[in-house]
Amino acid sequence: TTACVSSQVGCSLDCKFCATSRLKRMRNLNPDEIYDQVVAIDKESKLYFNRPLSNIVFMGMGEPLMNYNNVIKAIDKITSPEGLGMSPKRIVVSTSGVPKMIKKMADDAVKFNLAVSLHSAIDEVRTEIMPFNKTFPLNDLKEALEYWYEKTQRKITYEYVVWDGINDRREDINALVKFCKYVPCKINIIEYNPIDDGQFQQASSKAIDNYIQALESNNIVVNVRRSR
Repeated sequence: TTACVSSQVGCSLDCKFCATSRLKRMRNLNPDEIYDQVVAIDKESKLYFNRPLSNIVFMGMGEPLMNYNNVIKAIDKITSPEGLGMSPKRIVVSTSGVPKMIKKMADDAVKFNLAVSLHSAIDEVRTEIMPFNKTFPLNDLKEALEYWYEKTQRKITYEYVVWDGINDRREDINALVKFCKYVPCKINIIEYNPIDDGQFQQASSKAIDNYIQALESNNIVVNVRRSR
């Protein structure tokens, strides 16, 4: 059982495909509010599935690295014997890619795993769908991820949604393969759940197959997260 945990009410960032980015960012969540989400889902898991929570992903509302101190305090509590005693290896913090904060995490020697919401390895395309990429371009992100790996020796997961007519061309695939060679990583290709918006539509299964083929032939681990 995996809990999808929020770190903010609304979000500080402006990714165009994301429902949360359409909400006004109200505030950061406090450590206790973050921790309570996990406790509540753990209770539900025991009640409905007869087993405790096994994993946590910070992939709910908000950019966790824009609420860094509170997220770290909450994770400390989740992993402590007084809290849920969960192993940090079962926790993933997913960021849209804030380079200086990724470096800070590496310096702080955090023990949880890192995922990056990538969606394109071409600056122009990424800026079009995630406008803050203008401030934090891919080259800065790449440097921060190299720094993270050098310090932690832990693989990075790239979250990658493929959309029809946006990032489903051969050059998009080649750019991703190249980006994956900088740091040991694995890829989660994610099927898109539309948010009533004409611009972003799920790519064809052929486009997703092309990605899988190219990544696997370059010995890059790839999983597909199917839409439910």
